[in-house]
Amino acid sequence: SLSTGLDLPGRFLFATLTLMTLIAILVFIEEAVYIYRKIPSSKRSIIIWINAAAPVISTTSCIGMWVPRSTMFTDFTAGIFFAIVIHKFLLMMIKECGGQKLLLRRFENSRFTISTGPCCCCCLCLPRVPITRQTLFWLKLGTFQFAVFRPVLIFLSIVLWTNGNYVLYNLSPKGPAIWISCFIGVLTLFALWAVGIMFRKVRILLTCKNIIPKFALYQFIVILNHLQTAVINILATQKIIPCAPPLSSTARGSYIAQQLLIMEMFLITVISRVVYRRKYHDLEPPECVAEEPEDKKQTP
Repeated sequence: SLSTGLDLPGRFLFATLTLMTLIAILVFIEEAVYIYRKIPSSKRSIIIWINAAAPVISTTSCIGMWVPRSTMFTDFTAGIFFAIVIHKFLLMMIKECGGQKLLLRRFENSRFTISTGPCCCCCLCLPRVPITRQTLFWLKLGTFQFAVFRPVLIFLSIVLWTNGNYVLYNLSPKGPAIWISCFIGVLTLFALWAVGIMFRKVRILLTCKNIIPKFALYQFIVILNHLQTAVINILATQKIIPCAPPLSSTARGSYIAQQLLIMEMFLITVISRVVYRRKYHDLEPPECVAEEPEDKKQTP
């Protein structure tokens, strides 16, 4: 195996990254116990799911680093888990507003701005959509479809891979990898678009619950887990990342991506503990909320 052929600096790096992964897991377990004891049951499981995203990605990256042949399975596991987390984040924003009924009462005369990223940030001419039960259903469907279809597509990829038909770095139009990747990319954009529409509407109302730092952490996980890994894989397939025997270019790119993710997810885990551990007051009922901006600033 690769670990037996490492020199002293390589062994130190592997040991340090493994220790960071173990610390991230312990921090998450401690945080999960705190959430289970202190957070109301209606929000408990959602917040635990969201907090688990960074430790799970760190763990799968660590396993892939030690067992190179498991990389495809670990990447797919992290992808499936994060697809569910995107749906959970949308549900968390609705829960923090008091649930769907209270959210509809708070914004009964308001509208969603759908000209937002990542799909329609340049389409400023798009109409604003009334906030109704039906539009909330479509937003939840936008993230739910990703949580359902991505595991199905990943399962299909694994079946094709075991049969020798799916090659991850083969971007030929004749191969299934490019088509499955493009379809997953479209589903991802729609899911992120739904979350962006909801966040743009509730960010001022939920400022008292630190929704902006929470959304920033979620965005960092999206960018690092998807965009950063994709860029490194493209550089590796184009031989821009040179091979270093016994590692090929693609294998070395995979190692670089995994090691970066372990360090980044460790930092996000620690920061998430600080952001989510604070005690936040529940929002007042809609009829008690003042309309003036000055009064909104005084919300605890």
